[in-house]
Amino acid sequence: MRVALVHDWLTGMRGGEKVLEVLANLFPAADIFTLVHLRGQVSPAIEKHKIITSPLQKIPGIDRYYRHLLPVMPWAIEQLDFSGYDLLISTSHCVAKGAMPAPSARHWCYCHTPMRYIWDQFDAYFGPGSPFLTRLAMTAVRPYLQGWDLKTTPRVHQFIANSENVRARIRRIYKREAKVIYPPVDVSFYSQPPLDRAEDFYLMVSAFAPYKRIDLAVKAFNRLRKPLVIIGEGQENQRLRAMAGPNIRFLGWLQAEQLRSYYARARALIFPGEEDFGIVPVEAMAAGCPVIAFRKGGALETVDQEGGLFFEQQTPEDLIAAITQLDTHPPDRSDVRKHAIRFSREHCESAFRSTFIEYQNEMS
Repeated sequence: MRVALVHDWLTGMRGGEKVLEVLANLFPAADIFTLVHLRGQVSPAIEKHKIITSPLQKIPGIDRYYRHLLPVMPWAIEQLDFSGYDLLISTSHCVAKGAMPAPSARHWCYCHTPMRYIWDQFDAYFGPGSPFLTRLAMTAVRPYLQGWDLKTTPRVHQFIANSENVRARIRRIYKREAKVIYPPVDVSFYSQPPLDRAEDFYLMVSAFAPYKRIDLAVKAFNRLRKPLVIIGEGQENQRLRAMAGPNIRFLGWLQAEQLRSYYARARALIFPGEEDFGIVPVEAMAAGCPVIAFRKGGALETVDQEGGLFFEQQTPEDLIAAITQLDTHPPDRSDVRKHAIRFSREHCESAFRSTFIEYQNEMS
């Protein structure tokens, strides 16, 4: 059986790439197809595979502008040739789901979310705060992208959702059912060495995308004047740095060992956006770091009273109240660590193996 793995783009190691890494290990002979690949930006486990890119790869400066090419991404994914492959496994939050299998092949889609840019999070990306011309162009092209997304749904034979939250979204938008396999978290790595006393700072770990609501945390901590460390970077980098007070530090992306140290020492992780699942809160909890999360989306499946607490409205006032509550009644960090075990990498790998065995039995 020839297997092809399909991923939207390979430009960094975030949650989606960690799922791809598991699949790359499970299918060591698989080729990987993607729109854009920035060599050296993903793990060796992914880089050792043969990686085939779309025509977008040839555009000069594509590493800086690929996100702006959303309107042509459906065309680009359809230029990839999957003839000769028996099974496609796409890991998709954008257009990888639209990959076209050969007539006799099967296509599984591990769906992080139906394309958030054109469905649930359109206003977060292209609402009143975005550049006028960008908003105008995306408003015009949105119906085409939504139509393409729905039209290509039959190309997928089996949907796999990364959470019950996304499973419901797939049912609502695509009118399809999905099984749930939670994404992998290296729980054993982040739980070493355990620390039972926190230092005096709070933590955020995130790409700087609008829906992550890092701006909300910056506003809250500007008022609290408590130390906040932000690990990550992205398109909102300049705006966020400009609005942050001197008590807020930006560190960019860090190596895994450094990140683990910050998780273990932080008073709490601040998680103010609505995520499809959210690997970062599980990493933090594995290190004993409680989570203060917005009560919506994937956080409802990962965080409970043992792992942290929720705030109800995406306002600085609600976030400040939750921070004050956690300061007054901090959870036991050993209980927080135990809560993360069910999201381990081993659980994810086992679920994928079981799914593949089911598929082989169907085909035999």
